[in-house]
Amino acid sequence: MSRPWSPIADYETDPAELSDRELRALSGVWIDRRAVLGESRSVSEFTERLKREWAVETGLIERLYTLDRGITELVIEHGVNAVLIPHGTGDKSPTRIAAMIGDQQDAIESVFAFVKGDRLLSTSYVKELHSLFTRNQEFAEGRDQFGRETRVPLVHGDYKKQPNNPTRPDGTVHHYCPPEHVAAEMDRLIELHLNHDGVAPEVEAAWLHHRFAQIHPFQDGNGRIARALATLTFVKANWLPLVVRDSDRKKYIDALEAADNGDLKPLVSFFSGLQKTEFIRAIGIARDAEQATRVDARIESIRQRLARRRDALEQEWEAAVSTAEHMHAFARKRLDEVVVSLREAMKDHTEFTFFVDGDDNEGPRSHWFHRQIVSTARKLGYYANTRHYRSWARLVARDGNRGNILIAFHCIGHEFQGVLACSGTWFLQTRTDEGVYETGGEATLADEVFQINYKESVEDVRIRFGDWLERAVGRGLALWESAL
Repeated sequence: MSRPWSPIADYETDPAELSDRELRALSGVWIDRRAVLGESRSVSEFTERLKREWAVETGLIERLYTLDRGITELVIEHGVNAVLIPHGTGDKSPTRIAAMIGDQQDAIESVFAFVKGDRLLSTSYVKELHSLFTRNQEFAEGRDQFGRETRVPLVHGDYKKQPNNPTRPDGTVHHYCPPEHVAAEMDRLIELHLNHDGVAPEVEAAWLHHRFAQIHPFQDGNGRIARALATLTFVKANWLPLVVRDSDRKKYIDALEAADNGDLKPLVSFFSGLQKTEFIRAIGIARDAEQATRVDARIESIRQRLARRRDALEQEWEAAVSTAEHMHAFARKRLDEVVVSLREAMKDHTEFTFFVDGDDNEGPRSHWFHRQIVSTARKLGYYANTRHYRSWARLVARDGNRGNILIAFHCIGHEFQGVLACSGTWFLQTRTDEGVYETGGEATLADEVFQINYKESVEDVRIRFGDWLERAVGRGLALWESAL
């Protein structure tokens, strides 16, 4: 079997249908925050750390070198230094690994400089990127059609001279663009890209990445350049670099496979998810913590900043909370509908009762389920702030014991930064002989926290939330069934 090569194609569906409205609104929140923060140290340090993470991870995902998680974090935190990399890491020396990461760091710096220079993307710049990425790489390593390992001398900054069609473990050969057609295909890629006016950044980044990967114009380094081109698209939109981490490698490859089969949506969604994660991290960065040389100058700076932010922050808070309250009411209504269906389906089983309850931020029971909310947030990798805002709705299935589907709304982070959250938790309350309920069997009902930002309309959030809620309740009912 083989996957034949074919010339690259423009969008096969309307790119507007692939865009992510939540991401657009969230990007607006970040851009607003960035305007307030300016070029503060906190923004600069966040961006520089993200660049280092990009430089390290783009090589890890290609298996150019191997680093354990601890060493990876050390290099990201403290910078590229061979001293931080222990001997015996993979099949390359610490000096060589550091040199390769350094090349990748130069490449990401080049992307930022390119955008700052307001240049149009060209094939000459793509070749320039290839030279940067492969400066310390002498060979392209791969497998021939018989599955044998091969090493081909790597030409820096020039298109491939030999086919680079990989044989996969299942024996399938993936055919990329033949060397004799590469120049024409690259010219067409750039021409199409420059004509894509008004396409959402996450959609254009996915298209450009995938179509470049279809061509595979260089003997090696194509994946790194594809991610650099996607990052360039994001940075031009004043968004953040696309950091594809090695831990997400399978999701990434699966999304690329779907794009190979004509469906770009999974790759767009994958890129959108990564960008949302970075926006949430960026929105939550600390304000500039520099100490002023004069205390009175710092006090005046604080006064001015608070004066600028107060009115805007109140409006943002009110908008986000209003949307959250709409979603809370929507969740209560949907859970009530589910209870009606359960009662009808289980009418012959009188030992079961079903009901819905809930509470809002001001209610007498708003403090309930704090532990479950915080525990779920930890599992999903964020801090749940239930002090400033919290409301919840719960579906209970009772037959002596209680199975609980909890939908909870709360803040993200230690202070409000334009985003609220909703999480889903399943837990079982087992009745003891003494009549006391013991809680256990907790599980998250969604793989990602649902985010609500002040920029997005209530209707757009409701559409997203409806899908999220159906999946969460469906998973909760499955867990209840397994506990019967």
